[in-house]
Amino acid sequence: MAKPRHAYILAIDQGTTSTRAMLFDAEGLPCAQAQRELAQHYPRPGWVEHDAEEIWHAALDASRAVLAKKSLGARDVAAIGIANQRETAVVWERRTGRPIARAVAWQDRRTAQRCAELAAAGHGELVRERTGLVIDPYFSATKIAWLLDDTAGARAAAERGELAFGTIDCFLLWRLTGGAAHATDATNAARTLLFDIHRQQWDDELLALFRVPRALLPEVRDNAADFGGSEAALFGAPIAIAGMAGDQQAATIGQACFAPGMIKSTYGTGCFAVLNTGGEALASRHRLLTTLAYRLGGRPTYAIEGSIFVAGAAVQWLRDGLGLFAHAEETEALARAADPARRVYVVPAFTGLGAPYWDAEARGAIFGLTRDVGRAELVRATLEAACYQTRDLIEAMRADGAAPASLRVDGGMVVNNWFAQCLADTLNLPVERPRFTETTVLGAAALAGLGAGVYPSLEALAGRWRRDALFEPQRDSAEREAAYAGWRDAVARLRSKR
Repeated sequence: MAKPRHAYILAIDQGTTSTRAMLFDAEGLPCAQAQRELAQHYPRPGWVEHDAEEIWHAALDASRAVLAKKSLGARDVAAIGIANQRETAVVWERRTGRPIARAVAWQDRRTAQRCAELAAAGHGELVRERTGLVIDPYFSATKIAWLLDDTAGARAAAERGELAFGTIDCFLLWRLTGGAAHATDATNAARTLLFDIHRQQWDDELLALFRVPRALLPEVRDNAADFGGSEAALFGAPIAIAGMAGDQQAATIGQACFAPGMIKSTYGTGCFAVLNTGGEALASRHRLLTTLAYRLGGRPTYAIEGSIFVAGAAVQWLRDGLGLFAHAEETEALARAADPARRVYVVPAFTGLGAPYWDAEARGAIFGLTRDVGRAELVRATLEAACYQTRDLIEAMRADGAAPASLRVDGGMVVNNWFAQCLADTLNLPVERPRFTETTVLGAAALAGLGAGVYPSLEALAGRWRRDALFEPQRDSAEREAAYAGWRDAVARLRSKR
């Protein structure tokens, strides 16, 4: 492969609702971006699907568009990095590369009954010990089994080695390399319920438990590694693919959370708080996940994570489902205009509750409605819900012995200053917002730059992190605790109604 003339990095951030491509220069600064929206498919209540073909074409189109914006060719790009929505399961034909069905998205709850059966049969402890996860439809394993069982002939074809499984990173890599590379990275493998995070390998006992043929599985590599090169026809010449990570791990790297105890929380479609625990795989006693932060040079760095399924998606519902405003930017003024005396709680359990509840059957509700509640109060309560859910996670982390001193935040919601201040007040923690809030795509670029030798080290990346704003807690402690108690009561009421 010819050496690049300039050390640009092309990063692909394949998210739940859109796919973005962004160019970074040798100093790690963004130069240009292109974005493509993605359709969401809801064939039944609680089911969420994506068209993997659409995702592939969006990623390719956005990548070509961003290169065209800077009049660059393949020879100008040192490497490609990929970050992806995690846990979303794709199964495709090895011969043609065609998916056998739509991808089953991470939010999908169709396998809730199967997960309940496995948990009731006493398999939860084995799964937790090997994977650090809980048995829940959020993760990939039961989705894979469902795709094989629901698609005619798929299970037999998988047993014959004719099909491949991957999370979205793996599927994009397959397509980029023309089927030459069937590989994933350790952080994505760690979200399948099939990967032993201690031995760093696929686990045969778990494969048997979840009825997933080993022949489906990709090779697992470090986050910064040689993943092969893109087909020459795609960009005019091959480009090395040198970094991959699940979106939340990519954001952890983009936020430079490299020291044990550092924590970031990303507010996108969902909300995900990841706390670096270093070389120790800390077993949570309060229903958080033990997972990988990243793996470099064959050495795993672990984390504990809290996953909230609905954060920005609830704001999107207010906009698109209820028509309360035209643009998400309006939520800051609406929240400021709301009457704080109206104690309204929105529990956005559209696809169940994540950590620390892990209640797949929970559904959303609004508590405290009175005749004088209007759209401003509903907007404020929806933003507050993300803050309360984050506190649920932080309280669980503290109970597990982790005591974060501050929280680094990113994602679309945190450009809202009212929300960032509410977060600091609810958590009673300083909240740090970086200058560049698109830390997921930044992390993908950082990994590719490390893999290609453009960026020298994690320490160098950490030195480039810059804070845009600091939000210190201001709320009276009694008021803060009363508001949070109301949230806990709302969640308890919702869960008791079934």
